[in-house]
Amino acid sequence: MSSAPSAPAPVTARQTITTDPGYQAFWILRVGFTVAPVLFGLDKFANLLVDWPVYLAPWINDIVPGSAQGAMYAVGAIEIVAGLVVAVAPRFGGWLVAGWLAGIIVNLLTIPDYYDIALRDFGLLLGAVALARLAQRYHGAGAR
Repeated sequence: MSSAPSAPAPVTARQTITTDPGYQAFWILRVGFTVAPVLFGLDKFANLLVDWPVYLAPWINDIVPGSAQGAMYAVGAIEIVAGLVVAVAPRFGGWLVAGWLAGIIVNLLTIPDYYDIALRDFGLLLGAVALARLAQRYHGAGAR
């Protein structure tokens, strides 16, 4: 007596997170690029981690209205929004964060002695691009 082969059981998200390294990387980056921008954005209002206005290039400070701290409030709001976008739409949010980091890098490259931070942010930009690419496969319509 032979039996017909049965179809494989569908793979659940829980099984995928424990077995698929790509899916694990997607979630690590998604959580990281949600939490970090939100926390850094909130700190732009409190300046607990660092005195954020010193990271604003003088030429940018000259073209934005108000004070450097006022500009940091706007930056903080944008970073919070970017982190929330990553949480709900990582395919778009990854590119949004990458673009934002590109702007930060340009800002930092125009301030003497901040090249190391610009290089670090370039590494973060690469991580944000990797998130956007992984989200193409693992999130929403592009998910398998």
